[in-house]
Amino acid sequence: MTGTRPPALGIAYVPTLPPERLRGLARAAEDSGLDELWVWEDCFKQSGIASAAAALAWTVRITVGIGLLPVPLRNVALTAMELANLERMFPGRLVAGTGHGVQPWMEQTGARVASPLTLLREHTAALRSLLEGERVTTTGRYVRLTDVVLDWPPAPPPPLMLGGAGPKALALAAELGDGVLLGACISESAVAEIAQRIAPLQTRPSRALVHSHLVATGAGAQERLEREVPRWGASYAPDIGIAGDAAAVAASVDRLAAAGVSSVCFQPTEDEPDLEGLVHFLGSEVKPLVSSVGAG
Repeated sequence: MTGTRPPALGIAYVPTLPPERLRGLARAAEDSGLDELWVWEDCFKQSGIASAAAALAWTVRITVGIGLLPVPLRNVALTAMELANLERMFPGRLVAGTGHGVQPWMEQTGARVASPLTLLREHTAALRSLLEGERVTTTGRYVRLTDVVLDWPPAPPPPLMLGGAGPKALALAAELGDGVLLGACISESAVAEIAQRIAPLQTRPSRALVHSHLVATGAGAQERLEREVPRWGASYAPDIGIAGDAAAVAASVDRLAAAGVSSVCFQPTEDEPDLEGLVHFLGSEVKPLVSSVGAG
């Protein structure tokens, strides 16, 4: 799936960074010309809603995405209230993201359910209806609401992305989401295969695909990239992430865009020595080299 619009480029606020680093990262992303900043909600490190609110308040232009809010931890009415407030305060700059969560973490919190995908389906349906201003009554296996309606629904609501890793989760994300979120440590060839597989399942107009892409540049970049991949439970392969100069990084973006990726969220390594410098490198040196032929 190709078009004439280049992919959006963003930076990830990863859970290896303490909360006090977010302000500098958000401002660097805005100043550098990047399009997006993606915050996480990761047990037991970062709050997606709090991080998104702060990042939106510290910036005026960039889109702030949340990837992902684990739905077992969250009552759907509360999630709708929070997302609606953010969208109305910062219209057009929020992208919401939800997922079924990491099951061992859900077990630690007492929130694990027998069927995570059933919960995600029920939660997504109710959340979308609430954000669209509907009055919702539903009695599902996990989600139960009685005559709930938001006083301040956003118009229009923010895009609602879903994420997952396994085939069933990705299929559900493609079916229900405005787009699909893919994690890091997925090879470029696997991204292309996933994009081809889910494209027929994407029923909503945007059909977006966001990929977290590990990146390193400068001295020792390749070694840092190879050290990073095992930290996320994967084995290093040559087409996982990218290490190199601006031309090499831009070429990897072009390959992902040609495969169907509409947004590339660069993910720094845990030992990145100059985070703000990396952000400016991506915005000022890489972005101008990215082809105008991207996902559409």
